[in-house]
Amino acid sequence: MKALVLSSGGVDSTTLLAMACDRYGSDNVVSMSVYYGQKHSKELEAAQKVAEHYGVRHITSDLSEIFSSSDCTLLKGRGDIPHESYAEQLKKTDGSPVSTYVPFRNGLFLSAAASAALSEGCGVLMYGAHADDAAGSAYPDCSEEFVEAMAKAISLGTGGTLTLEAPFAKLNKKQVVAIGVRLNVPYELTWSCYEGADEPCLKCATCIDRIAAFRANGLTIN
Repeated sequence: MKALVLSSGGVDSTTLLAMACDRYGSDNVVSMSVYYGQKHSKELEAAQKVAEHYGVRHITSDLSEIFSSSDCTLLKGRGDIPHESYAEQLKKTDGSPVSTYVPFRNGLFLSAAASAALSEGCGVLMYGAHADDAAGSAYPDCSEEFVEAMAKAISLGTGGTLTLEAPFAKLNKKQVVAIGVRLNVPYELTWSCYEGADEPCLKCATCIDRIAAFRANGLTIN
């Protein structure tokens, strides 16, 4: 069995890549990252480094034009990225997705990745969504309901030849990192920060969540 892993270069997808390599062997794993117009290239560079570490084939796709009219603050030329937790942001949005939500990004990514997976001869597509990102509808395209719907669509649309797996959908980030610790994931190669400076800002929501998950597992890296 071959598997394609959507890889952002961050904590969750890198843990998932490690899991895929452990399960299927690196020769049977392909990683895929996507440029969508994000403010910086740090996460894409991290995804490449992670792929090289595991010795897997790495492919990329450019879907940035689709988001060219979005006002998402993750995108080039848009507003400032909030330096506060997701919970604090959701208080201001009244339950709507946060400003760093890229419109239906994961739906688009999974559709593109499904096509790529078939082309690469894969029977499994792996996606690293976890429960913390879905909480409060910060990122609704990370929810269990979304994952289940996409899994059904991908199965139907591929004649049952491709299966979507999202093993972290019911887990929080602390639990994801715990799995990564057991698998000796090189988290020092990963990048989560929404800002693109030389060092993580340690203030944006994804930095806050990353640090908390690492500390909960006895790790001190940022």
